[in-house]
Amino acid sequence: MEESRIKNAMRFYLLATQLKYKIRKGWDEQHWNVKKERLESVAEHIYGTCILAISLDSEFKCNIDLYKVIKMLVIHELGEVKIDDITPFDNVSPEEKMQKEHEAYAELVGNLIKKDEIMSLFLEFDSKQTKEAIFAYHCDKLEADIQSKVYQDMGCQNPLEDQENNVVFRSAKTQKMVADGVKTAFDIWYEYDKKIYEDDEIFAQMLEYVRNHNTDVGTIQ
Repeated sequence: MEESRIKNAMRFYLLATQLKYKIRKGWDEQHWNVKKERLESVAEHIYGTCILAISLDSEFKCNIDLYKVIKMLVIHELGEVKIDDITPFDNVSPEEKMQKEHEAYAELVGNLIKKDEIMSLFLEFDSKQTKEAIFAYHCDKLEADIQSKVYQDMGCQNPLEDQENNVVFRSAKTQKMVADGVKTAFDIWYEYDKKIYEDDEIFAQMLEYVRNHNTDVGTIQ
């Protein structure tokens, strides 16, 4: 066995698994300042998206290549190893973020034999044009919505009147929501993301279910 292949495999593994130690920025002190000793890591979010995809594919006629979706979801956040988790409220344009991510991916895959396949899956996810890419993207967004509700139901979300350091809360769109009567952090997540699923009945119904039910696992029978 060629030592260079072992080195390439270990390099990619060690870089990619740094996501186990990177915290999702949406929950940190500059964003929603979730009151929990240990916040969700990027890798935990990725795991959640994969489980969500498996769950939905089990219960609905999704008409997707689940294996391809899972591969997309496993790699879709790899760029954050290099550029960290950039939220829509961090003063980075979508175009700039995309460029940074693409450069990060090219560096991460290095000289892997299947680097073109991995990069192609990422670009397909990013383009949101195929049914698998759209499904994976919706899993990515819905998993974050669910986690917001989980933190709220755990009592970890700060009340809206205690959000002075929250860059999301200070945005004009969020302030309009507050003026219109939203009551909780999850309500804001819901209002931001519900339009994403308006052409996808499965995900739209899942979001409504999450909105209307407690996510405490002790209540699930």
